[in-house]
Amino acid sequence: MVDGIYTLANDVVCNQLVALLNSIELHAPELPVCVIAYDHQLKRVREAIASRPNVTLLDDEALFSRWEDFSRNVWATHPTALNIWQDRGITDVYRLKSNHRYAVFDLDAPFDRFVYLDADTLLLNSPKIFFDGLDQHEVVVYDFQHKDPSHIFNLASPQLTNIFSVEQIQRSIFCAGCYASRKGFFDLKTREDLIANLASGEADVLYMNAPNQSVLNYMVMRSPLEVYNLALHLPVSQSTGNSVTSSHFEERDHLIYDRGIRLTYLHYIGLDASLFNQLCSGLNVIFPYRDTFLYYRYRHEPQTRPRLTGKPINLPPSLLQRGLRKLGLHQ
Repeated sequence: MVDGIYTLANDVVCNQLVALLNSIELHAPELPVCVIAYDHQLKRVREAIASRPNVTLLDDEALFSRWEDFSRNVWATHPTALNIWQDRGITDVYRLKSNHRYAVFDLDAPFDRFVYLDADTLLLNSPKIFFDGLDQHEVVVYDFQHKDPSHIFNLASPQLTNIFSVEQIQRSIFCAGCYASRKGFFDLKTREDLIANLASGEADVLYMNAPNQSVLNYMVMRSPLEVYNLALHLPVSQSTGNSVTSSHFEERDHLIYDRGIRLTYLHYIGLDASLFNQLCSGLNVIFPYRDTFLYYRYRHEPQTRPRLTGKPINLPPSLLQRGLRKLGLHQ
């Protein structure tokens, strides 16, 4: 059985990818990493992983096409999404290539068990806690997305509580930026059954502004798979937050602590890749836990770490960040 870590990237997020890979190399050196190609902008990505024998690139058009077709079939069942996206100038499913992450479940995927991490995360501790969870559960997550189901499903849909119990909505919803599971759960027959259910009227529950995250949650929650959220099961003395929107974390020795407890991972959720690229070009952009990012980004090349010049550019809180704080997702 092969365990590993996946991420999804292209050249736009290469600075973040390098930081993530360096953090994995430090805190989980035994695990292979597979970078899933977001699109064909991969020149910098290929250069970044060329000297990393433990890192491979998954750029398989045949594999991706299966999941792109699935995504198109899913959203074809939705009563309004395709027309609304078309009116906005989007000619296909919104953020279709983000759905390449679904390929981790494919039987042709390289890892039997995996942790998926978005490129805008840092691994800050061993991921063993996820793999230990997979010994007894099908899907293991560690976040507080369940506090804000409005970013997963259409809460105005009368179908929602007909499909999912209140307990499922309160405990099984998860952020698509970090999850652990196994391959083989969503074969062709299962995907066809999911599409049939959506076509029967269930598609109304999908949240079209975060399509990959909404569909992933629907796939998992509509199946018999159990979602085990560490944030809901770990004792308070061991549980931490994981979002950059938390202002109370402490940076110490290139790690981050929540009430003295070391984070397993940090998700720079809501921060655009352009901020990281501006920072790496030398602009004095201020955002939370910036020094931790810079350490991992330049861990192997500290001599190239930018000398930040000019007046500090403070990042105004985005609507998403304010919403996350308001809803308590910073925990």
